[in-house]
Amino acid sequence: MNNTVITYIAYLLIAVPLTIWVARTLHKNGRVFLIKSMKNDETVADSVNHLLVVGFYLVNIGFVLLYLKLNSLVPDINGVFEALSAKLGVVMLVLGAMHFFNIYIFARIGKKHDRAQPPTPPAYAGWNKAAEGNPD
Repeated sequence: MNNTVITYIAYLLIAVPLTIWVARTLHKNGRVFLIKSMKNDETVADSVNHLLVVGFYLVNIGFVLLYLKLNSLVPDINGVFEALSAKLGVVMLVLGAMHFFNIYIFARIGKKHDRAQPPTPPAYAGWNKAAEGNPD
């Protein structure tokens, strides 16, 4: 087996589990954020969360597979590490960019919902005293 094939195998063995780990982490920890963005509707938030994970897998594993090809043969073990670091670095940047894009979108959705609902006025402690016939 030559160094190029070793690089391909190592790349896939690292990039695919990395994508799965990131998706699971985002799914688990993003639920609270999505519930707030979806006006506390847990059913909608859970549904969106699941759809985001499916889309995340499709886009990122698709990118990992399309980005597999090396432009040249890997001559030695140093080349294996150099090619892996370049490939995995780009994959990690794409994963991070997708994560921040999703956060940006859902933060905007949450702000839109916050603006649509007028704030509740604070309760006045003395309002019920007047109703009871005891003005201050």
